[in-house]
Amino acid sequence: MHYLFTSESVSEGHPDKVSDQISDALLDQFLAFDADSKVAIETLVTTGQVVVAGEVKSKTYVDVQEVARKVINDIGYTKAAYRFDGDSCGVLTAIHEQSADINRGVDKQDKDDQGAGDQGMMFGYACKDTDNYMPLTLELSHLILLELADIRREEKTMTYLRPDAKSQVTVEYNEANEPVKIHTIVVSTQHDEFDADEPMLAKIKEDVINILIPRVVAKLPERVQKLFGNDIIYHVNPTGKFVIGGPHGDTGLTGRKIIVDTYGGRGAHGGGAFSGKDPSKVDRSAAYASRHIAKNLVAAGVADEVLVQLAYAIGVAQPVGVFVNTYGRSNVNIGDAEIAEKVKAIFDLRPSAIEKRLALRNPIYLETAAYGHMGRTPSTVTKTFESPYFGKVEKEVELFTWEKLDFVNPIKEAFGI
Repeated sequence: MHYLFTSESVSEGHPDKVSDQISDALLDQFLAFDADSKVAIETLVTTGQVVVAGEVKSKTYVDVQEVARKVINDIGYTKAAYRFDGDSCGVLTAIHEQSADINRGVDKQDKDDQGAGDQGMMFGYACKDTDNYMPLTLELSHLILLELADIRREEKTMTYLRPDAKSQVTVEYNEANEPVKIHTIVVSTQHDEFDADEPMLAKIKEDVINILIPRVVAKLPERVQKLFGNDIIYHVNPTGKFVIGGPHGDTGLTGRKIIVDTYGGRGAHGGGAFSGKDPSKVDRSAAYASRHIAKNLVAAGVADEVLVQLAYAIGVAQPVGVFVNTYGRSNVNIGDAEIAEKVKAIFDLRPSAIEKRLALRNPIYLETAAYGHMGRTPSTVTKTFESPYFGKVEKEVELFTWEKLDFVNPIKEAFGI
């Protein structure tokens, strides 16, 4: 029997994502000048106000106000009419030093024995829905908002758009867990008040269906384009007008969109957020490592769908558990427990090894803080950071290293594929 599955995404201007981006921009600034920085930063945004709090151990100093204001302006909150903009909002800082009790379990004389920065379980997931091994529902939800942001910045069509937006996509799947059609698309976008309510809402819906969606579809592979029929159900700004939005309309907090950040409800989630945390926190680094493992397992042909769980105890280097679930879609003649044993033999899962393998002690995190941490395209870029106290540094860094398919051959060899 066919079934429906749904995922959502939120734009870079959503208040929770504003918070995530500020937290990760601050993390990048610390790492750019001190790669050994220990950082755990939370951000709250509301009407005209930013509050940054957390724990940091670092040799450098960061101008929190300057970094936060640049992020807010870059997102597009640049007008007083939004009741939240980068030039005029207040920025309150409450950052103190990392607990020595935590640090003693993480920093070891031999860096290879570095302990996990916290206890917990992290999950990685991959499937064959899309070319990047992500669930189609989430992939489309992200793409809709990325395209909407491009349209907003072009200022040629849909010139009424404001930064806050949400999307949701429902896909119909068959018994083999293959997508067969796009069932429902929901788009809620903040906008200027440019007409009476009824014609204004009609215009926005018309533009979403006739401008936004065709641009999204044009960027998709042919096999996904075929899933867009003429019977898609559209809900565009279903509550009515959406003029009041962003941090003025809803308080934002770091780490409140963890399902958007990962797999859109597919697989599982251990509950730990990512943004604002340096890679000694396995909430982040082990989640990236488990995605790296899952994606390479599917790409190597071990299974058509894989969930990987890693679990850690604070201060302990080796994971306390490694779990694999192939949902009955394995392509090898061994059980999931044996697959997990092979994973442990192929991948060094100590936090220090994960940091090195994925090059996580670099300022690579702002780019992860909107439109998903998983399923992105790895790339090498040069980033420039400036400090009033430590000058200017340029760093060539590799983004989204956990999305690389660099372990396919070792996996094939280990599994005899």
